[in-house]
Amino acid sequence: MKTLLKNIFIHHWPRKSLSLLLAIFIWFIISKSLSVSKNIPNVPVRIINIPRGKTVMDMEANGFLKRHVNLTLFGSKTVLDELNARNLEVVLDASSSKQDEWIATISKHNIKAKNLDTNLSQGITKITEQNIIIKMIHLATEKVPILITAPIGEAPKGYSFLDIWPYQLYITVNGPGDIIKKLKDQKLKLTFNLNDISKKDLDKLTGTPSHPNSHSDVVSFFIPNSWKKLSLPFLSSKPIEINDPQAKSLRIDFLRNEISKIGNLIPVSLFFDPTNIKELNPQKIRLATGNLIEIKNGIPFLSIPLYAKGVSSLFLELIKNRIELLILVIQKEGKKCFEWNIQFIHPQTLEDRYVHILMSDINAQKAYQTNPRIQEANLRKRFRTYLNRFELFTSQNKKLEICPYLQNEEIKIKEHKKHAS
Repeated sequence: MKTLLKNIFIHHWPRKSLSLLLAIFIWFIISKSLSVSKNIPNVPVRIINIPRGKTVMDMEANGFLKRHVNLTLFGSKTVLDELNARNLEVVLDASSSKQDEWIATISKHNIKAKNLDTNLSQGITKITEQNIIIKMIHLATEKVPILITAPIGEAPKGYSFLDIWPYQLYITVNGPGDIIKKLKDQKLKLTFNLNDISKKDLDKLTGTPSHPNSHSDVVSFFIPNSWKKLSLPFLSSKPIEINDPQAKSLRIDFLRNEISKIGNLIPVSLFFDPTNIKELNPQKIRLATGNLIEIKNGIPFLSIPLYAKGVSSLFLELIKNRIELLILVIQKEGKKCFEWNIQFIHPQTLEDRYVHILMSDINAQKAYQTNPRIQEANLRKRFRTYLNRFELFTSQNKKLEICPYLQNEEIKIKEHKKHAS
């Protein structure tokens, strides 16, 4: 056994060692020179040196076409084994074309490796050539309007949605002229979801109200930058950030659902339909006093404590002495109760006062950071929103529900037992 091993490994060992080295060398040379083919699907195509004022149809903002190509490469097995669609790209030079539409022939000179220390010119001997049509079109830069729509979803518990501002922004985009025109025609919209805002987010703002005045209990949630994006697939595979300077002021305003005592009595009056005063004679019909009505200095008032919620404290302070409950003495078939509503005395004067107070606040000027006329229009809209949503409550969860009815030529009022939702 020892003699056999000695004959194999020791006998003539210089010649055997040389033979082994030669075999390794020959294997290495053959391996390097071995030519194979490889099919690589979905290889990205990038266009460079595009003439100023032009772009390429179906090209994204990063210079790559939305179309990919399949390549069949021939060359060194060692080189081809490293290549795939993630580290390979086709680069086409648009400067060589004198026409807006041209046919590019993909050759091995158009193949580039990304982040690889690979010499493709030596590793690839040839490719199966293929043609790709490139069409250049006019490049446009336009400001496209974005309508900020009313948000969807529900406001966090303890808060109610009040408003969103600004109502319109612009996004400046670059791209094919026909696509930009379509974007402008279709009117872009941006809608936020209130469910994405937590009660914790708003509670953080409650201690130091971010709305720009010392008279307001409105809580303003400024939209994070990560939300200020639009998906425009015809221009980019990724959402595009809204680049309007006004976007930094984009916010959603909430009102804390706190109930506030009005603190004074509300007068009650009757309205008679002039066309029906023979049947319902205002000289004979009067408002009866009772559990809900008391007379002070000849004026009837609601005698129960009343509250309001869903409006700001400043608004309530301004209008509480200009509220009147009006009963419409108009009999409707099948209804025993007369209709009634809340009237605001000279609301335009109240609106002017509201706007003047907030516009005069120095803090408001700093925080709005916008045109005063736009600011005033926003505040007037806010005031009218309060007017439209104003309701009277008798307790935290009970709206004022009354039934005025006619009995023996007296308008009597009884309270309903319906609870607010």
